[in-house]
Amino acid sequence: MRLDLPEGFAGIRVVGDVHGEAEAFRAAIAGAEAARLFVLQIGDLTDHGPDSPGVLAAMLALIDRRAGLFLLGNHDHKLRRALLGQKVAAEAGGLDATLAQLARHPDGAALATRAIAAIARAPAWLVWRDALFVHGGFHPAMLTEPSPPEAGARRPDGLVARALFGQTVKGALTEAGYPVRVLDWVDHIPAGLTVYCGHDNRSSDGRPHIVGGARGGRAVFLDTGAGKGGHLSWIDLAT
Repeated sequence: MRLDLPEGFAGIRVVGDVHGEAEAFRAAIAGAEAARLFVLQIGDLTDHGPDSPGVLAAMLALIDRRAGLFLLGNHDHKLRRALLGQKVAAEAGGLDATLAQLARHPDGAALATRAIAAIARAPAWLVWRDALFVHGGFHPAMLTEPSPPEAGARRPDGLVARALFGQTVKGALTEAGYPVRVLDWVDHIPAGLTVYCGHDNRSSDGRPHIVGGARGGRAVFLDTGAGKGGHLSWIDLAT
């Protein structure tokens, strides 16, 4: 699925995982507007941070103005299911915090309704020029197959699962009980292509982390810990 940039924009501001950091996200948006940049958020809008409703409101306003969109992240997908009343594991300080913030917010019900629809429509990956944008991890088939319609409303499997969760080792868990994530997919990025992703905070210095692959492509990891003690990062790409 290719990104068609609306007229009037000088490029794209690619924003990493926000995780409820509304103040930082609004600052990123303000800077993008001043520079005439379209905002492409890489997924995981909510959870952990202090103001997930504020993040949702800011993102929905961008969509209304045709000035931005967000990719489907695993936290977004899980939030939608929770808002629909489906049984999900709500991590303390994560999804639990988001649901509590929405319950207290004066526009929480309306934001929840709009979020359900927006998450359903969010693309799982996008291609633009020599870049591919995805939340979790790349697969070469993403270059020829479009993101499924209503990816956020379906059970994540196949390419959508790779897009949301990256690449994991089957049956292997960390000490904290999470799947073990690996980056073998980076070696399958073709030369000349850059994959911009989030999901994994691989940074050691607070800057987006860049990894080169065996085929000559590269991955840029934009999650630098927003909502989890780090900060929000973004990269600007000119037309």
